[in-house]
Amino acid sequence: MQPISKPSLMQRLYIPLMLAPVVIILATLFLGSILVALLQSFGYAPLYGINEFPTLKHYQSLFALPGFWRSVAYTFYYAVVPTVIGTALSIYLALLLRKRFKGIKAFNYIYKLPLMIPYLVGVALTIVLFTNGGIIARFLFAIGLIESTRDFPRILYSHSGLGIMIVYLWKQIPFSTLIIYSVLMGLGKESEEAALTLGASRWQTFWHVTLPQIMPGIVSATIIVFAFNFGSFEVPFILGGGFPNTLPVEAWRAFDDADYSRRLRAMAIVMFISFISSAVLITYLALYRRFERQRGRV
Repeated sequence: MQPISKPSLMQRLYIPLMLAPVVIILATLFLGSILVALLQSFGYAPLYGINEFPTLKHYQSLFALPGFWRSVAYTFYYAVVPTVIGTALSIYLALLLRKRFKGIKAFNYIYKLPLMIPYLVGVALTIVLFTNGGIIARFLFAIGLIESTRDFPRILYSHSGLGIMIVYLWKQIPFSTLIIYSVLMGLGKESEEAALTLGASRWQTFWHVTLPQIMPGIVSATIIVFAFNFGSFEVPFILGGGFPNTLPVEAWRAFDDADYSRRLRAMAIVMFISFISSAVLITYLALYRRFERQRGRV
């Protein structure tokens, strides 16, 4: 048997060199924008004729704003709740898609349709359907369930965030379902069938066999969905309850102010959003890795 020759230096560097142009461009754009935002949040903004670096006054004024911590709470609320609800529904749909039932081929196409439609279209559909003068309110009035369209519950433009969550769930359930379903298809049913054969109930099989196996897909989907929800601007801006609103909306309001000095506060908000969301996601990943270590998979 001939000894296996070691790859040459060029062979080892081939893939990194091929990826280098894209990685350099993406890293420059991402890290460069973060660096500019960081410097401006600390008072270095020669573009606006301001150079107070280093200073913490923009962070101090940010934390002292009336309603700021309520904005933080709303941002977490609008990000976490639809992520949790959407993930639970996505797991159910992914498990449903593995079963054979009449119309499954059509359903496989229909549930993916929101992935091809922009968020703003979903916002428009939500307004048409769920406002007090919308289609649902008029239908309920027509069949006599409410005396006036004004009696329809207020779903949009309130701090309950129901309208915001409807749009998020409409768009993100198909996304998470697709990821989890792909993981399920790669696993097969052998482990579940073995558990059922050994006497486990369907719930025990799901909790102890299926769920741990699809956790990588669940974690990947929830990270992407939470990060988007936490930094989303357009949906809370249109459907939110007004002041105080989410942090991205407050950042836009500060950046849109005619007073350029307030844009540094906007950058402070951006950096605060980046820090908080990164801390949450790193903690989440650490807990997931701990879970995998306990199962002996890491």
